[in-house]
Amino acid sequence: MTLTIGIDVGGTKVAGGVVDEQGNVLASNRRPTPADDPAGTRDTIVEVAAELVAQYPTATAIGIGAAAWIDATGSTVLFAPNLAWRDEPLRDYVGKAIGLPVVLDNDANVAAWAEFRFGVGKQAESMVMITVGTGIGGAIVVNGNLWRGANGIAAELGHIQSVPDGHPCGCGRLGCLEQYASGNALVRFGRAGARQEPERAAKLLELAGGDALAITGRQITEAARSGDGVAMDAFAQVGYWLGVALADLAQSLDPQIMVIGGGVIDAGPLLMGPLERTYREQLANRDRFPVAEIHAARMGNAAGVVGAADLARRG
Repeated sequence: MTLTIGIDVGGTKVAGGVVDEQGNVLASNRRPTPADDPAGTRDTIVEVAAELVAQYPTATAIGIGAAAWIDATGSTVLFAPNLAWRDEPLRDYVGKAIGLPVVLDNDANVAAWAEFRFGVGKQAESMVMITVGTGIGGAIVVNGNLWRGANGIAAELGHIQSVPDGHPCGCGRLGCLEQYASGNALVRFGRAGARQEPERAAKLLELAGGDALAITGRQITEAARSGDGVAMDAFAQVGYWLGVALADLAQSLDPQIMVIGGGVIDAGPLLMGPLERTYREQLANRDRFPVAEIHAARMGNAAGVVGAADLARRG
């Protein structure tokens, strides 16, 4: 049985695990991410990996998924929006420190790979995944392989344009999907709705102590489950924009399956209902042809570790 190590690097935590060939996590650990310290983050990854190698010395390789843009060679973190890395040669540094081969990839890619290999996509040959959290990430699998593009940064699906001249995005464009369908967008919709229609946001405002600007994503989810009108509208707006984007991707790529992952899917039907409805409406004239089914991701918080480890196994 081949064991490999997967490490999931985010803005708040570095999580690691030892993973077998069936995607089972045999051991795990984590450390806080020193996000403003590039060397500290790099060394935290080494500490996490070294501890796991000490537990399972037969591990053969390490996979790292980072919330970052990775170069085409899979060796360097070009830029990380929530970390201080810029042109960081992470693969070779970790490999030299631990003495094992290292595979480096984007966090959305490794999460999608976990779903493709062990989750909802394991019977498919092609898949598109959108991860919906604070921002939006994406990944594309074609003919059983991740599509990384010519420069290693394909499938930045959060930065396709949804609204011309819309809200400014951190990437420098206007109207990106991330500004209309992410966790941040959900909060913006909820706060705006509570200010404009406080009578329809009674539960939401109660949870936020009466302050619309203090509304959080968790409060919107709780209020929506209680039937709060504004909170439900916020999810409807996010679902609408995701449905439109997925319909565009279905027209462009014609995958077998579409997967929605990330923290926002914990809302279940509050999000998936309007999303799927919009998706079907957008593709109503394609009724002569099959279109990809939409599924919620199954792998949960383990996806990054499992996907990174499996990619490391494949080299």
